Amino acid sequence: LNSAQPVSTSNRPLLPHSSQHPAMLSRQATWLQKLGAAQKTLTIRAMATAAEKDEVHAESIGTKRVVTLNRPKALNALNLNMVRELYPRIKKWDDGSHVSMVIVKGAGGKAFCAGGDVLAVTKSAQDAKAGGSSTMHKDFFKEEYQLNHLIGTLSKPYVALLDGITMGGGCGLSVNGRFRVATEKTMLAMPETALGLFPDVGGSYFLSRLKNNLGLYLALTGYRLLGADAFHSGLATHYVNSADIPEVEKALLQLENPTDELVDRTLFKFQPKDVPTFSLAEKLPTIRNVFHAKTVEEIVANLEKEGDEWALKTVKTLKKMSPTSLKVTMQQIERGARTSYAKVFTMEYRLTQRFMAGHDFHEGCRAILIDKDRNTKWKPATLAEVTDEMVESYFDPLPHASELIIHED
Repeated sequence: LNSAQPVSTSNRPLLPHSSQHPAMLSRQATWLQKLGAAQKTLTIRAMATAAEKDEVHAESIGTKRVVTLNRPKALNALNLNMVRELYPRIKKWDDGSHVSMVIVKGAGGKAFCAGGDVLAVTKSAQDAKAGGSSTMHKDFFKEEYQLNHLIGTLSKPYVALLDGITMGGGCGLSVNGRFRVATEKTMLAMPETALGLFPDVGGSYFLSRLKNNLGLYLALTGYRLLGADAFHSGLATHYVNSADIPEVEKALLQLENPTDELVDRTLFKFQPKDVPTFSLAEKLPTIRNVFHAKTVEEIVANLEKEGDEWALKTVKTLKKMSPTSLKVTMQQIERGARTSYAKVFTMEYRLTQRFMAGHDFHEGCRAILIDKDRNTKWKPATLAEVTDEMVESYFDPLPHASELIIHED
């Protein structure tokens, strides 16, 4: 059978009369049973393929393109299939004169995109370690970063509607773009150090360029920016009320020739007069001073010296994170501040493959996402055990054939 269409009853053999030989009846019954099972399997596979394709829904409205991340039960988490759906479409839109703007949003009302499919990644890496042939842990990061770079260099206005949870890979699909619209429902974070990883998807670039060492603070602690905090931090470019999102989208789609300036003005018209203040406003001077340090140990010492409730709570948070992740992330942000946009993805891809070969990422996935006991056993277990040489090795070039090279425009 090479089709998921129902088998025509006219092509089926006639059912035998009861007077026929029992063995023949048995063989025919078995054949029919197998035929039904095969048909069922093919139908399920066809349904699965259709579901995969529907994980990204793209709509053409005049010269505009509206993309909906459509995995609401998974909070629109990004998987490899979605990356492979998104990249060629956005590349085609970027190259063609028939598209004037791209709008991206999440389905379900809870999330824009809650992150990447790290469970599939850890499973693939462990399979490869055991001698298997899986390459998903390589393919996912490489293709995701190519998509992130494309979004960041798009020649058309790109608007991400962050009306809900936006974490990790979701930041890659939004913060790299030109316009990021937050609402009171936004919860934006880069929580990778708690998972034994690092804030990737271009975080080396956009976090290192935030003022007052805020990017380093967010990278190390995974602090959640709620609502207008995403706007005040600079990771979102605009703030509107969630209830106005349909009207925002409508106004954007009505623009005849959307330029960056016109899109900016249109979004600003929806900004409420009473935008909530930045919850970290009073702490920005402290963050600037405390996180102005050469080592993670120095940051911890600065916080302990600060001694107030916020500082001690931050110390407690840092002590839960992977020591290796903390030290690599601090070096990543420092290097990212002086690295070109295209080259940060080369650096980040090297880091992913070193973390895939290590212990902490897989342990973080186990403790937080699989067993959910949150009882992580990091190796090394302390900051003191993570040497400068160990950190430096994470940034070493990969074999030439394994590198991710994105050419500068």
